Amino acid sequence: MSSGQIGEKKTFSYEEAARMLPEVRQLTERVYRAVAALSAARKPSDGVQARIDELVGEWARSLLEKGVEVKGLWLVDFDNGSGYYCWRYPEESLQFFHSYEDGFSGRMRIQ
Repeated sequence: MSSGQIGEKKTFSYEEAARMLPEVRQLTERVYRAVAALSAARKPSDGVQARIDELVGEWARSLLEKGVEVKGLWLVDFDNGSGYYCWRYPEESLQFFHSYEDGFSGRMRIQ
């Protein structure tokens, strides 16, 4: 099991990634809602944007500490050793895979 160091390579079986997904989804949803609320209520303000950037950075660091790779805003990959199980908020479950080379545009549904 990962010791939680950022940058440490971790591979996941589908079962491990699927077990971790509820925690990843809950964290992502909480930060997504906080960012959406700040964005909706915002007047142009450097302070509001700085807070959004801080929240997104904390979200990314939390996931990286778990061995999950952050590939974009609300988009994460679980390395399985031959590619990635790919999840994007607000998907309900872990349904997609892509190779290392193809990236998000090459996502295929897991059968």
